[in-house]
Parts: sequence; C-alpha cells; structure tokens
Amino acid sequence: MAAPSFRRGRGGGGAAPAGRTRRVRRRVCAGLAGVTALAAVAALTAAAPARGSGSGPPAGTPAGAPAKSPVATGYGGAVSSVDPDASAAGIETLRRGGNAVDAAVATAAALGVTEPYSAGVGGGGYLVYYDARAHTVRTLDGRETAPRSAGEDLLTEDGEPIPFAEAVTSGLGVGTPGTPATWERALRMWGKQPLRQALRPATRLARKGFTVDETFRRQTADNAERFRDFPATAELFLPGGKPPAVGSTLKNPDLARTYRELARKGAGAFYRGKLARDVVRTVRKPPVAPDAGRTVRPGDMTTRDLRTYRTRVQAPSKVTYRGLDVYGMAPSSSGGTTVGEALNILERSDLRGMGEKRYLHRYLEASKLAFADRGRWVGDPARQDVPTKELLSQRFADARACLIDDGRALTAPVAPGDPRHPEDCARGGTPAPTTYEGPNTTHLTVADKWGNVVAYTLTIEQTGGSGITVPGRGFLLNNELTDFSFTPAAPGVPDPNLPGPGKRPRSSMAPTIVLKDGAPRLALGSPGGATIITTVLQTLTNHLDRGMPLVDAIAAPRASQRNTERTDAEPGLLDSPVRGRLEALGHRFRESGEIGAATAVRRLDDGRWRAAAERERRGGGSAMVVRPAH
Repeated sequence: MAAPSFRRGRGGGGAAPAGRTRRVRRRVCAGLAGVTALAAVAALTAAAPARGSGSGPPAGTPAGAPAKSPVATGYGGAVSSVDPDASAAGIETLRRGGNAVDAAVATAAALGVTEPYSAGVGGGGYLVYYDARAHTVRTLDGRETAPRSAGEDLLTEDGEPIPFAEAVTSGLGVGTPGTPATWERALRMWGKQPLRQALRPATRLARKGFTVDETFRRQTADNAERFRDFPATAELFLPGGKPPAVGSTLKNPDLARTYRELARKGAGAFYRGKLARDVVRTVRKPPVAPDAGRTVRPGDMTTRDLRTYRTRVQAPSKVTYRGLDVYGMAPSSSGGTTVGEALNILERSDLRGMGEKRYLHRYLEASKLAFADRGRWVGDPARQDVPTKELLSQRFADARACLIDDGRALTAPVAPGDPRHPEDCARGGTPAPTTYEGPNTTHLTVADKWGNVVAYTLTIEQTGGSGITVPGRGFLLNNELTDFSFTPAAPGVPDPNLPGPGKRPRSSMAPTIVLKDGAPRLALGSPGGATIITTVLQTLTNHLDRGMPLVDAIAAPRASQRNTERTDAEPGLLDSPVRGRLEALGHRFRESGEIGAATAVRRLDDGRWRAAAERERRGGGSAMVVRPAH
C-alpha cells in the first residue's frame, strides 16, 4: 500500500472562529467561484431576510483559501455540494460538454476523495433524474444489501441485540456496496460520457491532493481512536499517528489507482476479480492492529454477494403540493414516501398565512405522523409488500391530519395508521420506534444547459463508515447494515426493516425534484440520517410556503420531529421566543448543534439557474454555475 502523502499548504493552519466551523478549502478554481452571496439568516422569522453581498474569506481560514459561496446564479448549468473541489469537478464536466448525470458522477467521485468519511465507492445511495427531453423523472436505487446468508438474527447474539457501537465498527455491519454500479448504470442510461471520462477530475484530485480543512480535521480527530485500530485507515488518515493539520494536503494514491482501474475495466471490476476479492477479504477478516482496543466482528459477505449485486431502476414517489409535482425516492428509501405523506398532511393548511408558532406546530405534527407510518409500513419492497401508493394518497393523509390539534401536541410516539383502510382520526396500535441512522452522508444537486437535473444522495453511513479501509485501495467500507432494526419493536409488532438475505436496509435519503407544468423548478436533498426527511420537508415549506429565498430556506434554524418524545432542534430555534410558545402546546425539545446540510438548485423564471447550499452547517457548502450572471 502506498503511504498517503501530506505536506503543509502555503496558507498554514488557522483556527476556526469560536462557536462555528468553517470549511477552508484552498483548491478550487477561482474562476468558478465568482458569485454573489446572501447574508446569513439572523433569526427565525416568517418574512424573508434581507439580501447582502459576500465579504470574502472568513477570519481564520488559511491564507489564499477562497471562501465557499452558498449561492450562485447564472447560465449553462449549476452544481451544489458540500465541497468546492467536488463542485468544481462537476462544473468542469459541464464545461466539457457533459450533462447533469455526467457531472453528478464526477462530483460524487470527487466527494469520495474530499469527503471520504461521508461517501465513496465503499457505500451506496439513491439518484433521482429529470430527463428534459422526455419530461420524465426516473430513479436509481444503489442501496447496499445484506449478505445472502443474512437472517433476521443478523444483528443479535443469544437473542439480544449486539451493542450498536460494536456493530458499527465491524465487518458484520458492511453491506454490499452499490455506488460503483450506480455510477456506471446512470451514465449508460442517461449520461453522455463513459465512466472513464467522468472519473478523470476525481482521479486527478486523489493524486494531487486536497487541502485539509477544519471540518475534515475535526471529523478525523473524533474518529482517531477507532481509526488507529485499523492499520490501513491509520496510515491514510492519521499521519504520524494524529489527525492532519488544517492547511496540509492529503493525497490518496491508492484511491487514484482504484479509480483508474474502474476507468479501464468498468464498474464490473469492483464486483468481480481482484478488487472484489480484496473487499470480501477485508469484510470477512477485518485487518485489525495487534494492539487494537476492541473486538471487531467479521462479516459474512462473499464474492457471490458482490457478483450478483444489482441496482434498481424504478418509478419515483410522487405527490402534488401547491400545484407542484414533488418527486422523490420510493422504497427501499423511506425518504420519498415520508416527505410525500407529510406534504399531503400539510396540503390543506395555509402555511403561508400562519404565524410562526402555528406553522412550526403543524410541521412538527405532520412529521410525527408520517414517521409513525414509515416505521410500520416501509421496508425493502423486494422482500415485503410496501403500500407506497396508499401511503401517498390524499385520502390517507386527510385521515391522519385530523389528529392534529392546534391547541395541543400529540403525545409521541404516536401509533401508525393503516393506509390500506384509512379511518379518520383513528388511534390505536403499537408504534414502531425510529431506527437510528448515522448523521453523516452527503448530497449533491446538478443541472445542465439542456434542463436535465440530478438530485443524488450517497453515503457510507456513520462518519467514517465502519472505520475499515480496504488495504491498498484507498476507501472506507460502509456500516449500512446497522440501518436495519436489530430486533422487532415489540413481540407481535410487524417490522418491515428486519434483516434478510440480500435485503436493502431502510433508508431516509430523500433526493427530491419539484416540477411545475412538467419543467424543473427545484431540486434538493441533504445528509443527516433520519433528519434528512425533516430537513428536506422544512426547506420545502420554508421556500414554497413561507416565501424564503432558497439560500435562506436552507439556512433557517431547523427542528426535527421523528415520532419521538423530544424534538431535536438547533440553537437558533431554541433561543428564539417561539420555543416557549411551542412548549406551551406540549412540545419538548433536545438541543442538536446541526441538523442536515442541504444543497439545492432552482430554475428561475428567466431561465437562469440558482444553486444554493449551507452557509454554516458542516462548514458551509459550495454552490457554482458554469457562467455566473453578474
């Protein structure tokens, strides 16, 4: 295995401002980043905040590091992601004649270099695609799968659930990756470029390196203890035994070689041959350091599991909201059905005309009810019947909406409804708990000059996935099988998310595309585990109902209710007067530093594209366009 190369960047290290994290990448073409920024949201308000202009790099960034812009407007296409090097890879692809699918793969591959703790070829994801020529939306399910040997007891021992942390850092939690197959199939069906061309920017980035920022350093430090237990991971991410310094350059020659192998041989090389055997060997016998401070359980993946892996091309979920068609990811992801059901519940509410308290109350209650139904009904449709059509019916949503009382919050967890036989205000049954999902993952949104649009969410689950790097290959393996329910919620309570042979674990990923009269208006998505769903839902209602500009709708303080006793909420909401008014209704809150990290693209009425990303969360995002409008 080639040793990773580190050197000090010209700008040196810099401390992030107290109380906030800012990403400080230096390597992004300044010509791609000349865009206007909007002022940050100062407080949670019903009115749209005033606009302002960017003021240059924030204090504490390495010298020479361009500030990432959270908003860009212009022509020729747009890319929004968490990282400027990745967004630049997508823009480069668009400028070289590629379409939105080509640029999405290029951006995703670059994120595998610069955001290796969130996504990469060792994971999976979901892609939603709008075809401008056909005026249709299609989706690609590239979710990881359990081994064919898996049973419902996969994550138990002697009838008891395995400790969660133990399942995360193990071969046992690794699912068969779907990302390489997703890239190749998307390109073959909808792209203009072959895989070898789409991988060039990321291969170059892996070879030459990217500048370490504070977010990357912090994520490495948070995982340093378990990374040290795996020599290949420690060698790559802990130079000299400690996290890399801000401003240093991380090169990943092993990943560059892996990308070159996929470029030469196609994605099939990941699922057959030596690379496949390397993956299986790593899962079945995790390469643990002799002095490791943990027992690492082996997995049961086989070369047959890799050889027989298939992505799924399927119809999207769809609801109509405010006269707009909202398309999402149907099961095995729960993102499309849960966002869609919540929108249906809110459809008959005048959110635009409501005060802040009532709006947030309705939003939280709709989320609570939709998550209750998700827990009971949504799983892998290849392994059980999922009533997707019924979950997304307005009739069922109306039956659930009648449970909402503007004077009192529902006591959570609430019981699910039965979409097959909707009954108004029905109560009863046993609620299924929300399965914990790691808060990491990444999302990218792309549009091209022809009007094609991609929303793509991809992941390796926890920050750093399983923590296990495939020796000599330069990428981490996922821990996606921990998204399964370890055991049923209660005796006799049906659980559609128990493990099974070849089964896809339920996901919350919610890449979303919104059309108006058959043309794209908006596309968005987010990382964040189960909070992905509420992040997408709140951003949609902020923008479509509350009238916030897109970048402000993304930046607004978030709350995430997932049918739990307490609602996770960011400080910006908890420190506002609306908190007390919501608590008077019975809502209870738990502080969460950050919820989600959305990216989005919108088509403006004059034909320009507007890309938008986070101002602060995860250090801020990177929005770019091919030709900025000045």
